[in-house]
Amino acid sequence: MKTLLLIEDDTVLRETTAEILELEDYKVVTASNGKRGIEQARIMLPDLIICDIMMPELDGYDVFKLLSEDEATKKIPFIFMSAKTEVKDIRKGMDLGADDYLTKPVEEELLLSAIESRLAKAALLKESLTVEETETPEEDTFENILTIDDLKNYFCDFGTAKIFKKGELIYKESEKTNNIYLIYKGKVKGVKIDEFGKELIITINKEDEFFGFSAIFEDSHNYESAIAMEKLEIMSVPKTTVQNILKRNYSLSLEVFQLINENLTEVKDQLLQMAYGSMRRKTAKTILKFANKMRHKPSDNINISRRDLASVAGIATESLIRTLTDLKKEGVIEIEGRNIRIVDLEQLEAIY
Repeated sequence: MKTLLLIEDDTVLRETTAEILELEDYKVVTASNGKRGIEQARIMLPDLIICDIMMPELDGYDVFKLLSEDEATKKIPFIFMSAKTEVKDIRKGMDLGADDYLTKPVEEELLLSAIESRLAKAALLKESLTVEETETPEEDTFENILTIDDLKNYFCDFGTAKIFKKGELIYKESEKTNNIYLIYKGKVKGVKIDEFGKELIITINKEDEFFGFSAIFEDSHNYESAIAMEKLEIMSVPKTTVQNILKRNYSLSLEVFQLINENLTEVKDQLLQMAYGSMRRKTAKTILKFANKMRHKPSDNINISRRDLASVAGIATESLIRTLTDLKKEGVIEIEGRNIRIVDLEQLEAIY
């Protein structure tokens, strides 16, 4: 599913346009002004940006200029959508380097066509850039690659060297990749974006470590986005070549799969912690919501079933009960039957 960022200060138009795009199976992230739009673009790294021109904080021209100067966002397709219909305004938008300029009110068919064509163009350009010609030795030499250290030496001898600046994107979550990577110098973080648009680090790889193995199989997609944490030097080898090496060496395949398994175990533990943290936030938010809705003081009892509380929080009843038990042990709340009483309001609000 492609992610679109819609930057529009008109609430009605923003919500209506987002609904149209979501019905076409796009994931839509919205921002109500230019400043917030830039923040979202840098966090989410959307596949395409649609931006109004006349907005508070920063206008659309400034948004495009700032994103064009950022290595992580400068290649994202950008469409202006504005009520400014004069030729000079349209010309200015296109001269800046925008991919398209649509004038309001925009017909639904025209909007969808513009998005589809720009996404297709971006995909084709990316394919042409990621097809790499590398020096490949005779496949007979693959049989001599017996250990992880031998594989690292192969990467150093035959891989393609690449350099990335701090903060630069190496590959994006959910996209296909053609390569496996070995870090020669620097560090890489693997990140996912949570429900609040916050960047969550799930892996960190350092010098002399591989990354990108989550997409080693044919037609598989990246599990996370990879971003340089500092100036980075890496060696890349096409994953088809790595697949051929592994097919010829059973013991090496076991070592690599063990490495992948260890990484996945770390990621699983990290995601469980994220999920637990999310449940705590949802539980705290719901308790505060009920207290406010029922116009209770924090010291008053809130009488509500666990099932109803879980339903409003959007989590399983069993998960809610475990979270309530933890909050009780921490002295944040007290529980007696159906009654919940907030003991430490400040700490509960800090969780939320």
